[in-house]
Parts: sequence; C-alpha cells; structure tokens
Amino acid sequence: MRLTLARHARGARHADTTRRRRSRRRTLYWGGGLLCAALALGGWAAYNRLDGNLATTDIDARLGDERPARTAEGATNILVLGSDSRAGANRAYGAHVSGARSDTAMLVHLDADRTTAAVISVPRDTVVHRPPCPRPDGGSTPKEQAAMFNTAYTVGGSACTVKTLEEMSRVRVDHVVEVDFTGFKKLIDAIGGVRISVPQDIHDPKSGLDLTEGTHHLDGEQALALVRTRHGIGDGSDLGRIRLQQKFLAALTQQLRSDRLLSDPVRLYRVADTATSALTTDKDLGSLRALTALARSLSGIDPGDIDFRTLPVRPYPRDPNRVVAAQPEATALWQAVRRDEPLPPAR
Repeated sequence: MRLTLARHARGARHADTTRRRRSRRRTLYWGGGLLCAALALGGWAAYNRLDGNLATTDIDARLGDERPARTAEGATNILVLGSDSRAGANRAYGAHVSGARSDTAMLVHLDADRTTAAVISVPRDTVVHRPPCPRPDGGSTPKEQAAMFNTAYTVGGSACTVKTLEEMSRVRVDHVVEVDFTGFKKLIDAIGGVRISVPQDIHDPKSGLDLTEGTHHLDGEQALALVRTRHGIGDGSDLGRIRLQQKFLAALTQQLRSDRLLSDPVRLYRVADTATSALTTDKDLGSLRALTALARSLSGIDPGDIDFRTLPVRPYPRDPNRVVAAQPEATALWQAVRRDEPLPPAR
C-alpha cells in the first residue's frame, strides 16, 4: 500500500514537472516568436526611416540624353557637392549671403575593379563656359561664356553643375551627392569627430577656425571650419582650401576604414540616420539599398590607393583672382578618367 502511494506521488510530481516544462516551452516559443516579430518590425521600421530620410533629385530626367557616353563598363563617377546655402539652420554661417553655390565640388572616380579611386577637385573660381541649363520649374537658364564654375549651382542646382562639368570634361557623371553646412557638421559629430594633423597654425576669423600646428581631434563645428577656411592658409585662394579639404577627406577615409563602426549597431544606426538625413542624392542612388551596395563595393579600396588631385589651372588673364583649366594637362586628366586609366603624373 505504501509502495503504491509512493509511486502515485512520484507520478503526480512527474506529471506536474512535465506540465511546467511544457508551459515554459510554450512561453519561450511564443515569447521568442513575439521577440523575433518585434525585432523584424523594428528593423523594418528602422529601414523605412533611413530610406525615407533621403532627399533625391532626378538628374537624368532633367538633363535628357544629350550627354557624354558612360565611362568604361563597371567604373563609376560620383560628383560630390558641398552647398554654401544659408537657408534654415545654415543662416548661422552668414545670413547676409543670398542664394547658394557649390562651395566644394569633387569628382570621385571609382575604377571598374574597385581597387583604386581618384578624387578630382574643381576650384570654384574656375572660369568656364556655362551651358544653358533646365530650370526646376521649366524653361532653361541662359548660357554664359565666362562664368565661375560654382555659379552653375546657383542658377540650376546640381543638374546644372553636372551639365557644366560634363561639357568641360566630357566625363559622364553617374551619381550626385550633396551636403550643406549643417548636414556636414552633424555627420562628423555622429561619426565621433575626425583626427587630423594640420601643417601650420591656422587662424581664420571668417570661418571660425583656430588651430595650432599638429594633430587635433575635430568635432563637427571645427571640421566645417577647416573645410571652409580660405584666409587662414596659403594665399587665401581656393587652391589652399582644396588641399586642406583633400587632407581632411583622406583622414576621414582612413578613420572609417580602421574604426569599429560596424561592430557597434547602435552607433552604426545613429551614423546612418544622420547621414541619410544630411544627404541629397540623384534618384538612382537615393535608397538605403543603393547606398549600402555602393559602400560595400568600396571595401576593397585601400585609403592609400586614392589619388587626390586638383584640376590643373592657371591664372585667368582678365582677372588674377580667377583661374582657367591649364592645357594640355586638364585634357589629359579627363581623358584618363573617361578611359578608366591611372591619372597622368601631377606636374
């Protein structure tokens, strides 16, 4: 009798334990399912947010088909523009300045194998033939035989800058990326600043830059002052500023390459959120998927394999404060880009 009762008690305890285990499994199953669903929904919401951040402009529709042939298959040309617009939050950098110009213009050429890249800066004071450009609201702007390169952005935005560059270089621009002062500053802050060495003391009250010679860790405000400064270095021309901009871009590229950004998903999302909010791109590049594919394609390019150049120029005969493309050097440079070949040696 006692044996029977003991067996019955053990059986009851076993049954009770089994029920509790089944209950826990059901809880874990449904809890895990709910967690996965929440993560999926959260990831989709985050993706949509990042995708929706991007502003785009349809360059191809505005410029039509009368454009240079595309560069060698697989190679890509991206025009990076820094706008000096003082609209909105940018009023803090000079509300008295009207309109907007391309304060910075760099053509980034990625070779077909994605093993090397070239970055060619076009001085904003370069005198060029500015072709007629389509207006966003219809019609077109008049052509001008001797206009400063950065005025193309003023009269017709990024589409006119693309058309002007394509006419002077015969290089097809595949994509456009624009950023303004505030967007640039926020992006650098999201990255965590940039460490860079400056070759001399730089004191420029107009840009707000005040640095001593040596290595500095710049936040967004300081980085913006660095890439804007003209009067604190060299002869005050755009050429000295371009050298600093290229030095900064090289430091930024090296830092992103060595940084552990990808291993920190929270920080990575914050950077992506800021970047997509700060940028305006052409329509084809205007999605998180397209930008991610571009970023992945750059993983094989070592920062040391990026060739930074400035369009070869000489003084403009009618105005010593302006420059024009120097020939035959400029033609040889653009030809190398069109053919996806190494750039000719700098002189």
